[in-house]
Amino acid sequence: MELLTIGTFAKASRLSPKALRLYDELGLLTPARVDPATGYRLYAPEQLDQARLVAWLRRLGMPLARIQQVCAAEAGPAAEEVRAFWAQVEAETAARRDLATFLIDHLSWKDPTMSATAKPLGIRYAALSDSGLVRESNQDTAYAGARLLAVADGFGSGGAPASAAAVDALKSLETGSVPAGDLLNVLEDAIDQAKQAVHGVSGGGPSSEEAGTTLTAMLWTGSQLALVHIGDSRVYLLREGELFQITHDHTLVQSMVDEGRLSPEEAASHPQRSLLIRALGQGADSTPDMRLHDARQGDRYLLCSDGLSTVAPAEEIRRVLSGVSEPEQAVRELIALANGSGGPDNVSCVVADVMELQQ
Repeated sequence: MELLTIGTFAKASRLSPKALRLYDELGLLTPARVDPATGYRLYAPEQLDQARLVAWLRRLGMPLARIQQVCAAEAGPAAEEVRAFWAQVEAETAARRDLATFLIDHLSWKDPTMSATAKPLGIRYAALSDSGLVRESNQDTAYAGARLLAVADGFGSGGAPASAAAVDALKSLETGSVPAGDLLNVLEDAIDQAKQAVHGVSGGGPSSEEAGTTLTAMLWTGSQLALVHIGDSRVYLLREGELFQITHDHTLVQSMVDEGRLSPEEAASHPQRSLLIRALGQGADSTPDMRLHDARQGDRYLLCSDGLSTVAPAEEIRRVLSGVSEPEQAVRELIALANGSGGPDNVSCVVADVMELQQ
């Protein structure tokens, strides 16, 4: 069969001659023959399928090294590689979208306390952690203060000190004032400090990569709650009797649900449902979700480890949060709810109510 010139092949494959020369140098798309006299590259018509695949993958934004892996694989594994790449792109896009949302909210928000008619708001809160009915030790840490609410769920041989270190690293936020323009930087610095603290306690031994923690925290700014979230601990908001989950689990099975590979019902019983794809620990992706939430009087927030959320249906959590007025009693009943369902894991809860300050 007659070979195609580089110009004809470029037009048919929708790749430029310049790109084809680069892909030849990289060994990604080698010409069928190079004319020894002129140096012209000549391509076989059967190479068009691979060239078109390269063109489409480049349009997806896939790096050339990864395109080489796709082109070298059989059809099934190649499809899985594309699926995995796109899931990564969507996760990165979601993180950028959250950051953009945070910045838009932060830059456009006007402090209602500047209004003479606005009612000053505060929070009342309680925190409680329990080892559950199966585990011998408790690797969770729960904390609630006038400005900081936090839950961390440790894992691995050093899980308990890791979760404690992560929360302790945030406690400086309780005392320091945060200028409005510095909120994002303050939160980012706090996460960096938590990351360093976890690395410090996990050490560099052979088990250090297995030790880490989730971290979900909210910082009260006076009329907003700034959220930072890494892992599968959760935040729920009870507003006007309705319960909303306002965090997204950073787990393998949740990513499979997001990709349409698992249903939520299948994810609930999946054997790898606790496998994290983001956490604080050696070698882990510690990119946090960050959001701002405008607080309303009467709002109730729940921060909890997965020791509650994996065993208690959302309706039961809503029932407790709706039916118990005091945060101290609410956290006790939520712990009892988890233990009443077998208590297979450590469980930690923080409940915070947004209320009008007494003047």
